[in-house]
Amino acid sequence: MADTIKQKKSGFLRRVWSWFWSPAGAISLGVLLIVGFLGGILFWGGFHWALELTNTEKFCISCHTMEVNYDEYQETVHYNNHSGVRATCPDCHVPKEWHFKIRAKILASKDLFHEIIGTIDTPEKYEERRLHMAGLVWKKMKKSDSRECRNCHAFDYMDFTIQESRAAAEHQEAIDEGKTCIDCHQGIAHNLPAGYLDEYREVVDKLNGSQ
Repeated sequence: MADTIKQKKSGFLRRVWSWFWSPAGAISLGVLLIVGFLGGILFWGGFHWALELTNTEKFCISCHTMEVNYDEYQETVHYNNHSGVRATCPDCHVPKEWHFKIRAKILASKDLFHEIIGTIDTPEKYEERRLHMAGLVWKKMKKSDSRECRNCHAFDYMDFTIQESRAAAEHQEAIDEGKTCIDCHQGIAHNLPAGYLDEYREVVDKLNGSQ
């Protein structure tokens, strides 16, 4: 009886194995699955490679219109400081969370479009659009509670006793009043355009009105 059961199992496995590798049209199902699996790995790996390639500072400043931003950034504490810890373009502008990152990449295609059509390809055009561009970034940061800033800076880990008295007081006020980083640090990495405070207040008012 036991031998009969073993024979049936063995016969079933042989039939499944034979079916798996038997031609289906011009090619076997097994080959299709293996090729599909390997193709999926290559596609996913290539996708991540390309995604990470666009998350480099070199890529960010490859557009000549970004050279203005980069020159300004090099004059800030985020580029050069006593600790040697440097925040690069992606650290501030690209979310680490997957779904937020993909959304940011999709929205960034708009920047490529404007690069192609030359919206800010001269210093004059750049300055004319600076306030508008800054407002878009402030809106994003305000809505996300300065998410990218908090990758490095978090109230929970600040030691107010070793901060300057003014900084400690203002950080405590930010905690008490539910403020976010961008409420006080609009120009931390780039030059501030004329009239920036009025523009920032308008951004905040619009966001409050939409809630």
